[in-house]
Amino acid sequence: MDALRRIVRGLSASARVLPGGSSVSGAQLFVLRQIDAKPGLSIGELAARTLAGQSTVSEVVARLVARRLVARRASATDARQSELTLTASGRRAIASVEPTTQERLAGALSQLRADERETLATALESWVAAAHLADEAPAMFLEEKPGDAEGTEKSRRTAKTPRRAARA
Repeated sequence: MDALRRIVRGLSASARVLPGGSSVSGAQLFVLRQIDAKPGLSIGELAARTLAGQSTVSEVVARLVARRLVARRASATDARQSELTLTASGRRAIASVEPTTQERLAGALSQLRADERETLATALESWVAAAHLADEAPAMFLEEKPGDAEGTEKSRRTAKTPRRAARA
């Protein structure tokens, strides 16, 4: 259980302060870095890269667009899709920030063999079910809804995110 305590401690400490004193969550930093690594990502592609659901990623991106850290524009090849890029402020925001706990965990997860990832995902799903948390909507690590540190009970009951995506 020490490993779990280390993960929780790392995630809890993942909130950072951007230059200029504006705070950003670890999840937002993780998203900013993913967009920086591959400018022009769609929400779906970003969701796959962050191991999160599209609706969760869309909410995080909307906050980053509102803060002018990310720009969203229509795709040149498919007007139904938008492409995400960092703004100059977004690039400055991540320039001197160390990798987030989310980035380190996702990187380490990708280094596990497929059978190890499947075993880990199955064990975690069993643990969550035994704790009667299986109906909780998954979200990006420590990403909160604006003005609601816990999110609403309704949003947790109604959000639908594929669970198999987290196992990849």
